[in-house]
Amino acid sequence: MTTTLRPGGPLQETPGGGRSRPYEIRVNSRRVGSLLIAADTPFGPTVGEIRDLAVDEPDRRRGRATVAALAAEEVVRGWGCRRVRGSVPADSPGGLRLAAALGYTEYSRNLAKELPTEPPALSAAVTARPMTAPEFETWLAAARLGYAEVWIGRGMSEEAAHAKSRADHDSLLPQGHATPGVSLSVLEAAATGERLGHLWLAPGDGGSYVYDVEVAEEHRGRGYGRDLMLLAERTALAAGHRTLALQVFAENTPALRLYASLGYRPTHLNYAKDLV
Repeated sequence: MTTTLRPGGPLQETPGGGRSRPYEIRVNSRRVGSLLIAADTPFGPTVGEIRDLAVDEPDRRRGRATVAALAAEEVVRGWGCRRVRGSVPADSPGGLRLAAALGYTEYSRNLAKELPTEPPALSAAVTARPMTAPEFETWLAAARLGYAEVWIGRGMSEEAAHAKSRADHDSLLPQGHATPGVSLSVLEAAATGERLGHLWLAPGDGGSYVYDVEVAEEHRGRGYGRDLMLLAERTALAAGHRTLALQVFAENTPALRLYASLGYRPTHLNYAKDLV
């Protein structure tokens, strides 16, 4: 029996060159699963993405997903993509094995935590306060630059990265410092008032999401990252949320260790590989 992909809908194209199309996974003429193939990621049409790959239970563990993923790679290669990405649920052992077998490398993971009923206390050495409007302007300029540099480091052109950074920050902070529902906080040393770090928190899917958390470089390695994450929990609980989520790059080992010690669990692992 032969496993193939068959288009499940029309090809969608964007003015910027992005493409996406749903496909059915078929064994001869029988449908056994589905996926979506896209090249409309933030990198533009040079990076493809395999989304929502699923094989029906009776046909799992027969190599159907492997053949479908390889066929999807050929589709995006035909679109001119040089790299392909995919996200695998952390509780999908088969999906994780497939990503490893096909040579994908983890580049980031999504984490989440169910929050306790009572807000955790910060250490006695720190205090927290809202970010002021003038501080916001300084922070925003640095945040846009830092975010753009992250994307440049992952293959995006400088022009596209800076444009994406501006667009994403404008979308998430449409009213700037006064955007409803957004919390922007500063962590300070209790004794001196010296600024130690900052936190940007906003509503996410069913809870709160950490968009930016950073300890000032000269104060790293002293436990202030833990205080900032405890502050995030306090802020989320005050907003009536019981879950807190974020994304962290796979190479950020200190952050991964911190989040694990605080009880965060992976929800999705994000993979990529270069097409040859």
